[in-house]
Amino acid sequence: MRNICFYFEIHQPVRLKRYRFFDIGQDHYYYDDFQTEDTIRYLTDNSYLPANQILAEMIRNTNGKFRCAFSISGVALEQLEQYAPEVIDSFKELAKTGSVEFLAETYPHSLASLYDMNEFEKQVKMHADKIESLFGKRPTVFRNSELIYSDKIGEIISKLGYKAILIEEAKQVMGWKSTNYIYSHPTQSKLKLLIRNFKLSDDIAFHFSNNSWHEYPLTSEKFISWITSLPAEDNLINLWMGYEALGVFQRRETGIFDFIKALPYHAMENQINFILPSEAAKKLESAGPINVSYPISWSGTGKDISSWNGNDLQQEALNKLYAVSERVRLCNDKPLQHDWLMLQATDHFRYMNHKDAFGSHYDTAYEAFMNYMNVLADFLERVAAQYPSNIENEELNELLKTILNQEITIEKLETELKKLKTRKAKNQEV
Repeated sequence: MRNICFYFEIHQPVRLKRYRFFDIGQDHYYYDDFQTEDTIRYLTDNSYLPANQILAEMIRNTNGKFRCAFSISGVALEQLEQYAPEVIDSFKELAKTGSVEFLAETYPHSLASLYDMNEFEKQVKMHADKIESLFGKRPTVFRNSELIYSDKIGEIISKLGYKAILIEEAKQVMGWKSTNYIYSHPTQSKLKLLIRNFKLSDDIAFHFSNNSWHEYPLTSEKFISWITSLPAEDNLINLWMGYEALGVFQRRETGIFDFIKALPYHAMENQINFILPSEAAKKLESAGPINVSYPISWSGTGKDISSWNGNDLQQEALNKLYAVSERVRLCNDKPLQHDWLMLQATDHFRYMNHKDAFGSHYDTAYEAFMNYMNVLADFLERVAAQYPSNIENEELNELLKTILNQEITIEKLETELKKLKTRKAKNQEV
């Protein structure tokens, strides 16, 4: 049976305020709370809440047969908890249906997988903990920031226990292969690779309301007919997009909500099923391994990582940021640790892109760079105050090893304690 896998991304960075050179050392609060709240409220009212209501209705009307997944960054979850808790509540209601799956990613939607694997693993665990605490189930499928992926990243994710990972369709990787199958990692065969069908996904996310598009208007019947016309062997159609496509990029008056609402009926009329990423990984056989030697993403025509580190400004900022990873991990200063996460969001570096500063509120890439570097200068001073640069890296590594061993011991003891409590409870029942 042919399957559609719907997945929506939600990520919003905490906006940095205008931070001048003269603020360095004087002002340790970096954020524009008013702009952040305004953005979250706008997205809540125009996309998140109405879209969640539509999805809940679709799930009810299909008796749970419509299914979809979400990846919500930890940064976005924090903002929703603070400024729009009703959105969190609506996601909890969706989670109770059993037809919605929440995926793991890096907590701050960072580039850590490219610069610091220890930091990457820590952020993945932190995000999975957050998802489990909010929605009651620990993720088994991973989706990296901006769909950044390579064989090396896949190997780490597999070792962390994930069953599948979502990646982008990239010509330099796929060659003649179809995206409409499930694949596997070349050395970690148990890790399944789900690949986005970027044409069909972008037809909804970006082309839907474009009246100069040769396929305009796009109806649900037409869209499903494109899927039914695919080769009979194509058994998995991955439709992935930012959630803002529903209600913001494609505004309500374009008919986007009516389009989405009608899709399940036309799909089921054509014996097309809806499937969650974890279900696809479990039920569908791999069509073979996919090799990805160099990192890819879902950005730009090249599907590479140049949107975030392709120029000197971006590289300068990223190198200075990740140079202090070890020192920050040694800190017990919670505000410092929180700022560390917020400053890693991919958006800050995208704003420094001369050609494609998607979502930027700066006039130029250089302005974005200067504002970020002023903030970073103050942050680095705070780090240096706790762990000065004259402390050798070898000494830091020994401290990190000690801390890591302590964490491993604590984790083992906590696991053993849970087992003993469970055993005690069973004995009491008997």
